[in-house]
Amino acid sequence: MNARILVVEDDAALARVLRDNLAFHGFEVEWAADGDAAIAAVRARAPDLILLDIMLPGQSGFELFGLLHQSSRIPIIILTARGQKADKLRGLSLGADDYVTKPFDLEELLARVQVVLRRTRSTVEQLAMGDVTVDFRARTVKAGRRQIHLTHQEFELLKYLAVRRERVVQRDELLREVWKYPDAPSTRSVDNAIARLRKKIEPNPGRPVFIHTVHGDGYCLTPEGKE
Repeated sequence: MNARILVVEDDAALARVLRDNLAFHGFEVEWAADGDAAIAAVRARAPDLILLDIMLPGQSGFELFGLLHQSSRIPIIILTARGQKADKLRGLSLGADDYVTKPFDLEELLARVQVVLRRTRSTVEQLAMGDVTVDFRARTVKAGRRQIHLTHQEFELLKYLAVRRERVVQRDELLREVWKYPDAPSTRSVDNAIARLRKKIEPNPGRPVFIHTVHGDGYCLTPEGKE
């Protein structure tokens, strides 16, 4: 699965250069020119990484950074024309994964993108949730010594959520990426699959601690367990 990158940049020419170069190296790239478009893009289809310009029309990149981090843990590399040490420290203190000052070398930016993705993307060969252990390579699930049967679709759904653990994944995204629907139809396939998974892996399916429903019709996996 190719990593998806959201470029948040109001300079259309620079955004086009970034998009073309990242796409050439195999990334899926989406462009947002302002904060509202960026938030809409994240809600529609959460990216694996965001390249965020600080100097945006309307709300600043720092303000947008705060909004994005309230609802997700998507890694963010800050892009800015500023070279002041204070701005760099502010970005890093907010939790940015890296900071690149314009003008920058495209090869260096690509290297930084790959480093952040390697650090933040999960290989998800195994997943532990309480006494439940999932081996995605062997396609086995155990609760202690008891074997749990998952269907192929349930494995794929759980793996997709596991790669994006601690992040909200929208229902429409799951329909596109796991069920492979070109458009999001009116169906309860995701809801029914989530309900089945909860019955199999949650200590109390009525009060899930691993797979949460998030306001706005999304789901979030927290392997360590949270009320």
